[in-house]
Amino acid sequence: MVHRLHGIERIDDYDWMRDPEAARETLLAERRHYAAETAHLAPFRQVLAAKMAGRTPETESSVSWRHGAFVYYTQIETGREFGDFCRKRDASDGGSVLLNLDELAAAGYVELGVREVSPCGRFLAYSVDTSGDEVYELRFRDLETGVDLPDRVAGTYYTGAWSADSSSFFYTVVDECYRPYEVRRHVLGGGDAVVLTEPDRRFEVTVEATRSGAYIAITAANRDTTEVWLIPAATPEAESRSVRGRTPRVEYRVDHDATNDRLVITTDDGWPEFRVDHELVTPNPAERVYRTDCFAGYIVISLRRGGEPLLRVVPMDGTEPWEIHPETTAGRIALVHNHDYDTTEILIETGSYSEPTRWSTVDLATRERTVLKTAETPGYDPAGYVSERHWAPAPDGVMIPVTVVRRRDVPLDGTAPCLLYGYGAYEAVFDFTWEAPLSVLLDEGVIFAHAHIRGGGEMGRAWWQSGRLTAKPTTFSDHVAVAAWLEGKVTTIATRGLSAGGLLMAAVYGMRPWAAVIAEVPFVDVVTTMLDDTIPLTVNEWEEWGDPRKPKDFASMLAYSPYDNMLIPETKTPLLVTGAVNDPRVLVREPAKWVAKLRAHGANVLFRVEVEDGGHTGPSGRYAHLDYEAEIYAFILRALQQ
Repeated sequence: MVHRLHGIERIDDYDWMRDPEAARETLLAERRHYAAETAHLAPFRQVLAAKMAGRTPETESSVSWRHGAFVYYTQIETGREFGDFCRKRDASDGGSVLLNLDELAAAGYVELGVREVSPCGRFLAYSVDTSGDEVYELRFRDLETGVDLPDRVAGTYYTGAWSADSSSFFYTVVDECYRPYEVRRHVLGGGDAVVLTEPDRRFEVTVEATRSGAYIAITAANRDTTEVWLIPAATPEAESRSVRGRTPRVEYRVDHDATNDRLVITTDDGWPEFRVDHELVTPNPAERVYRTDCFAGYIVISLRRGGEPLLRVVPMDGTEPWEIHPETTAGRIALVHNHDYDTTEILIETGSYSEPTRWSTVDLATRERTVLKTAETPGYDPAGYVSERHWAPAPDGVMIPVTVVRRRDVPLDGTAPCLLYGYGAYEAVFDFTWEAPLSVLLDEGVIFAHAHIRGGGEMGRAWWQSGRLTAKPTTFSDHVAVAAWLEGKVTTIATRGLSAGGLLMAAVYGMRPWAAVIAEVPFVDVVTTMLDDTIPLTVNEWEEWGDPRKPKDFASMLAYSPYDNMLIPETKTPLLVTGAVNDPRVLVREPAKWVAKLRAHGANVLFRVEVEDGGHTGPSGRYAHLDYEAEIYAFILRALQQ
């Protein structure tokens, strides 16, 4: 296949892989080849998986949260992969299982999309994906009988909201490119009606209820523009009303202050790092505001300052605002499971890469913080580990934040190997969450470093702008700069990234010596993919990567597209690539074509492909995912130890 555009010809010898049926035997052969080439790692992989499982409680239960008349929680019993969604009325109630996810799993795979209990507490709207393609079937369960209603809706996405009287459910559906483009309303026991259709293919739509329960909010969004419509939840048949219309390059989000019956809007209109459109909130240019959450008498603002997350509580009576911070350095903090508007306390979640997740309530009036639960981590003592924030200089002098995690007795003095993780796209901010696999890696004497490179959102909106579109190469040079900063502090460095992070891995693969590179579901055929508007995540991604139909964007993308630039290190660095046939985000043909072309150029590459069930992030289920992580870490550790 010869691609011709802007006077340039690109020869693609592996274009035939765009046909899934034509490529199937090749992919099956690749999986067999991977199994044969990694067979020698099986004993080590099993040891790692056992250690990871040993750090996972046999029986797990979440913190509980109140929603209306009930308290809800999740639990996983011994030997289970997915677990149950449960509720009870009070502490004396033994509880009941509302949803058994293991029963829903087909061939061992299930992902839950929507999980919304109706305002009356009788019905549960839930949706399931049993293949990994992120298209869900919407179902409804009568919680009094435990039986699903006949109502089923195929082809839905994972947002939804109930009407105030629990008679109707608003949901989104996807088009042929997997874009959630339309909001519909389903009447229990009745039919469906179209509520709103988004014709602009650059935009996706979501739907949710405001915490007050007064409105159904529909949001159309692309990378830097939004429009929000409201429908009174008490009159679900009413026409939607746009809040502020749609202005290019202006974003806004809406919540409802039911106490004063007014909207609270977070927007970047006139303020690049976002502001809260409310007289009680003074914007700060040093802060990136992400969202506002309204409760009776209070607004809680989620923001970052200097790269660190925090919550600001703003009393609506005009008294002084105050802040809630993580307990640890390089930690996270977030509101979770706060469904009720009329409440005197909020539930927060904190933790870090080295500190297990902790759930606490915070009294909004007294500021008292009470720990409810800390995640169980058998065999792990957080006192023996440390998370640190460091700064590495980029070539242009900008300081890049780096989170370094290590066992306390493993110094950062050039005597231990390192795994460097990166992403750097979509203004994404990663939660620092304790996970059993990482703790096992640390116990092997490996230092873990997370490079918060430009293109991500750790340092605000400007940080993203500095690593997107024609500035995308900054993401790659930042990652290499962090590796350079680590030199002398560690021995050897392996590096890992997924999706857009897989693109990062592919781009830096030949830029410096690595002990190993792990490119999971990598977006590598950048120009060809972004020219194909018939596949998912093309049209609505032009604002992130560029539109190659434009000569300037084409030249920029072509200059770094890994598939078009075979930069292979002379050291034959071990490279592990993953992919999944059902992945709608990075179609499997991208990693498959890249692997084939790499092999033709003499690269040392393995391809782990999910040919049957499995999605963008690999297998689902707690033990299946641990086994996957054990595979990846076995590859990394052997490379670091050579």
